[in-house]
This record gives sequence, structure tokens and C-alpha cells, in this order.
Amino acid sequence: MEKEKVTFSRYGKSFQEQLCMVILDDRPFADQIEEVLDVNFLELRYLKLFLKVIFQYRQKYGVHPSRTILGTILRSGIDDENEMTQQQVREYYARAMSARLENQEYIKDTALDFCRKQNLKSAMIKSIGLLQNSSFDEIAVVINESLKLGADNSGGYDWKKDFEERFKPRFRNPVTTGWPLIDDICQGGLGQKELGVVIAPTGAGKSMALVHLGTQALKEGKTVVHYTLELQDTVVGSRYDSCLTRIELGDLMTFKEKIYEEVQDIEGQLIIKEYPTKSASTHTLKTHLERLRMKGASIDMVIVDYADLLRPVTAQREA
Repeated sequence: MEKEKVTFSRYGKSFQEQLCMVILDDRPFADQIEEVLDVNFLELRYLKLFLKVIFQYRQKYGVHPSRTILGTILRSGIDDENEMTQQQVREYYARAMSARLENQEYIKDTALDFCRKQNLKSAMIKSIGLLQNSSFDEIAVVINESLKLGADNSGGYDWKKDFEERFKPRFRNPVTTGWPLIDDICQGGLGQKELGVVIAPTGAGKSMALVHLGTQALKEGKTVVHYTLELQDTVVGSRYDSCLTRIELGDLMTFKEKIYEEVQDIEGQLIIKEYPTKSASTHTLKTHLERLRMKGASIDMVIVDYADLLRPVTAQREA
């Protein structure tokens, strides 16, 4: 009976191409998945070659290759491959350099889960033969070793191994706050992986300020996820209508058609998620964001209105 070929085919070509770039750009993830990834899980020969070059470089020099180093190798160090594969991997590398990686966490989680399950499956098959000889201790070792492979083993940023990371260009791509004075202070607005906190007394307009920030991002074509822990989602939506159109909240019903037309012209996407007070934790929000990413959403800005109303992840005992 011919052995079934196991590949990433169910996830498609785009998934496999993005996975290869994540492995190149994320050294800790490369350390993690290298333990369980068989390059033959990839369907396309040029992607197998791409990863083969990365892993061979790591094994030979003990460090992770940078994009520049990999580009040099792909230009001159793969002459033993057939010409078509050489051309395909170089074209892929050129495309990947300018492409935007999306849903990275989903790609990493999915690929790791797939690879670890295949390794566990192999360990279980090996255990069948050991079971016939009553080698129970050896079975335990085989299964336990399989479960350890691919686990998160990152100790953090490695000053030596991640040397190249310090010299990569950093692009904040800030989103304007809509207030020139604040933008001047923040060097253009809020950038990638940056946290902005709005602090003011009760009734000073903190929630409207957050809606204003979200509206500016929507105007720039961004995807905004707005979590509300106090107001109803429809109320927050109405505030966005007002901020976008500059129509007073009390007059929104009168100008319904005008508001509808202006909303349709906005390139950005707004998702408003309401949680009752103290019912959601940071873990709740993270899980919701992951579900959105799995559905294909590329999230640019996350707004949490009344973050102090989040439920603690762990309950504190009284002294």
C-alpha cells in the first residue's frame, strides 16, 4: 500500500509562500518550527529550496540569515538546481521582498499545529512496534520527545543571533490622530505596535476622542476594531457616523440617507464589539482578534474604551 503524501496542500499556495517568509523574518519561530518541519510538507519545489537554503545556512554558521544574505545566496549559490527552479525561487524572493505579510500569528499557529501533529503521528506509529515488544519505557520516551518538539523555546531577543534585527529599517507608518498638535508630538500620529492612552476626568469626552482616532484611521483605509465595555455597539456606531459626517448626534435620524452614502465611500472597515462591564479580559479580546484574523481580517488599529473595566485574568486573593 502506497504511503499517503502529507503536505500543506489544504492551506493553499499563498499560505505556504507566506509561511516561508515568516520563517525567514522571525528567527525565534524558525528555531521552533525547524524541529518539526519537513520541507516536503511544502508542495512547490522552489519553496522547498527556499527553506533548504535557510536551514543549511543556520546549520553551517550557527546564525539566522538576513534577507540580504539570503538574496546573495539565491543569486549565486544554487547553481546545482535546475534552471526553472532557480528562476522560480528568485522570482518568489523578489515578490516576497515587497509583499506585506498578513495574518502572521494564524500562519505560525496553523503551521506549528500541523507539523507537531504529523510528528506525533509518526511517534505513535513507531510506538506500535515497540508495544509488540512490551517496551513501555521506550514508548513513553518516544511520545514525550515528540510532544516537546516544536514547543515555544524562545528565551527572548538574542543579542548575538538576532544581530541583523537591530539594523533592519523600522517603518512606523503612523496614523494621524486628526489633531496637528498631537501629531507633532507623536511624530505623525500612532505607529505600528504603539500604545496610546487617553486619560481625562469623567465626562471630559474620552470616548468621543477614541471615536475620533478611529475615524481618522478609517479615512486612511485602515481596519479598526473598537471594543466598548460600557456603551452599546449601536451607540458607538452612531458616534462614528457623527464624527465622520460632522452631523450632530441629535440630527442623525434626519440625515440617514446622507450618512449612508458617506459611510459607503469610506475605504476602511470598522468592527465594533460590545462586552458587558467586567465580563471580558485581555484574553477575551485576544481570542476575538485571532478569530477575526482567521477569517482574513488584517487589523490595523485596536481601540478599547474603558480598559479599566476589563476583568482581571487571575483573581487576587485577599491577604
